[in-house]
Amino acid sequence: MGALQTYSVTVDWTGADERGTASYTSYSRDHEVRVEGKPTLLATSDLKVRTDVSRYRAEELFVGSLSQAQMLWFLRTAAKHDVVVLSYSDKATGTQRVEGAGSGPFVEVVLRPQVTYAEPVSEERAARLHHEAREYNHLARSVGFPVRVEPVQVAVATA
Repeated sequence: MGALQTYSVTVDWTGADERGTASYTSYSRDHEVRVEGKPTLLATSDLKVRTDVSRYRAEELFVGSLSQAQMLWFLRTAAKHDVVVLSYSDKATGTQRVEGAGSGPFVEVVLRPQVTYAEPVSEERAARLHHEAREYNHLARSVGFPVRVEPVQVAVATA
């Protein structure tokens, strides 16, 4: 068994007023997500009851974390195989099934990375790099639904 690593995050509800949770519609869902020594993320609920849509939602950060982990594994994999990546951008989409109580599980996340390479890379080689990175993506391996990688295209930087 490998070594264990721990991550500490503090979540503080900032939406309380003198009424607290007197009713479902009486309180703000605003909260802060903090990691010591890093900027605070202003967050809220995904539900449309007293939420500030300019704040991050847990669902968005969840999809973003899967995308971020895939990107980092892809960059590592490319470097390992002597493939020079100049840019990487992903337009990830997470789909959640909304059930009776307005909540439900995620059913899939689709990552759509667009990568720019320094030198031409065949579609086949790019697909192998994406596949290998997906196999190592520890966050994608930790969830109980499909995390698919569908690269948009292979691009080569032009001078």
